[in-house]
Amino acid sequence: MERKSHIDTFGAVALVLFALNLAFNQVVVKVTNGGFGPVFLAGLRSVGGAVVLLLWMKARGVSFTLPRSSITAGVVSGGLFAIEFMCLFTALDLTTVGRVSIIFYSMPVWLALSAHVLLPAERLSRLRIVGLLLAMGGVVLALLDRSNGQASLLGDLLALCAAFCWAAIAMLVRVTPLSRVPPEQQLLWQLIISAPLLVLAAPLFGDLLRDVQPIHLWGLAFQIVVVASFGFLAWFWLMSIYPASSVASFSFLSPVFSVILGWLLLGEHVGWTIWAALVLVAAGIFLINRK
Repeated sequence: MERKSHIDTFGAVALVLFALNLAFNQVVVKVTNGGFGPVFLAGLRSVGGAVVLLLWMKARGVSFTLPRSSITAGVVSGGLFAIEFMCLFTALDLTTVGRVSIIFYSMPVWLALSAHVLLPAERLSRLRIVGLLLAMGGVVLALLDRSNGQASLLGDLLALCAAFCWAAIAMLVRVTPLSRVPPEQQLLWQLIISAPLLVLAAPLFGDLLRDVQPIHLWGLAFQIVVVASFGFLAWFWLMSIYPASSVASFSFLSPVFSVILGWLLLGEHVGWTIWAALVLVAAGIFLINRK
């Protein structure tokens, strides 16, 4: 598909569905944690995702090898990827989907702050500063709310750490030779580096297996195929067609969908402070990504 200068109907529908998929993924992880230890689950997802992606790349004739100049950045990216999902999956084990999503999807805030410091061409405008303050206020509000005992401060902080790692990966791709590497190779290195790190670290975080049921196996399969391999590739594909800022602006939908799905599917308590935090973070992300 040729490069587009704006989001058309197909792009809008695809990005809304992608945001919904990411939101549903949070619910799937929460449920699947009932059968696997969260860090072990993240490791299994990386292993399975790497296998699926390798088969897909071989079928498409995409090279597996990173250019030598990109290897160091690729390894660091994979390490950050491991820490990100170690924190995220553990956070979902400790606290609610809605809270984790609000905090985790604050990533554009931390990316915008780092870009302001590291990339002179991306200084914060007044509009983006307003968005940044709104989103940061939403994160603080979410951290202060305890959700009738359903919340975990450790879980909240782990979700925030995951957001920091996600922003660091995005910045690493922009300021290192990884920016010239095909998305498939970037993702492959993140998966193959994170897989052994997560699997080896998993015993330090408790039992590897809990009460494994068919629903947990289906959840793992969903993680591997729909999210870790083809889901991320779909995102990269959309980024290659539509303007990056326009694609990124749809990211505010993911925490909105996550809070709603956590409430509908898991019966999570969502007080007024969480709704307020959600509005602040979503509005902030939208303003940060809006030209």
